[in-house]
Amino acid sequence: MLECPSMGIRIVFMGTPAFAVHSLQAIARLPYQVVGVFTQPDRTSGRGQHLTESPVKRTAAALGIPVFQPERLSAPEAFEQLAALKPDLVVVAAYGHILRKNVLDLPRLGCINVHPSLLPKHRGASPVAGAILAGDEETGVTIMLMDEGMDTGPVLAQVPSPVLPQDTTGSLTERLARVGADLLAQTVPLWVEGKLKPRPQDHARATYTRVITPQDGLLDWKLPARELWLRVRAFSPWPGSFTFWKGHRLKVIEAVPLGVVTDQPGSVLSLAAGSPAPVGVATGSGVLGLLRVQLEGRRELTIDEFLRGSRDFVGSVLG
Repeated sequence: MLECPSMGIRIVFMGTPAFAVHSLQAIARLPYQVVGVFTQPDRTSGRGQHLTESPVKRTAAALGIPVFQPERLSAPEAFEQLAALKPDLVVVAAYGHILRKNVLDLPRLGCINVHPSLLPKHRGASPVAGAILAGDEETGVTIMLMDEGMDTGPVLAQVPSPVLPQDTTGSLTERLARVGADLLAQTVPLWVEGKLKPRPQDHARATYTRVITPQDGLLDWKLPARELWLRVRAFSPWPGSFTFWKGHRLKVIEAVPLGVVTDQPGSVLSLAAGSPAPVGVATGSGVLGLLRVQLEGRRELTIDEFLRGSRDFVGSVLG
């Protein structure tokens, strides 16, 4: 029996969070050899500070693929581990390390990346949250041939995907992970067979996102209601959007932007019957209707449940 030529293609996968799991599974189903997976080292998490394996590490172990976890991919020993695998192609999805030129030049078919935006829009660290913060109605996934820049490499394939009004970074990331895995499974065989021509990005149209920090979740009630609504969605599930009530942190889980008022920003208002939310908070322009909240040390509640136990909430000022 003759061996399929594609079986000789050796692939190394690099990724860390849940977003990358679907791509790893898609690559593992293709008729190639996935000879190794590089992922971030185990990290401590939770109140007990237990060591936790990355979702990609757990998936690779279940698939029987060797796992490598260098603290720095730039370390000489990490490069030696990678070179020893003799990859023809490296596939990257949210790995968390920058690939230097020696790594980019190692595989004969290059290094390709699954990026959750329609490049050149939303390059950088937070493309999913960036699309929501920008109020985009559409985003997507790009399969890109990597170069030394920040998401600047030529495009191999793209597919659009809608940003729904109820989307959070959590829900949109999960959907784009599946879209990206499907696109990756279609793109890799075409790239391996030499049937794709990389298309340079239009760098003049590029936009950039930044690393999100915990402090980004603090709601500034002087901002317009629509911008605050976008932030609540973009910062869910992490770092979460919050304000302060009676000295305690109050997390805003779900909200909706409503009409114009002239009350002091941060004032909690009772809204008319039939409104999408029973209460809202005055902002710099409009009202942010509250739908689900969580008071520090308590469980998440609908706003109706919260009001039943906090009758002095309406009329207070947050922040």
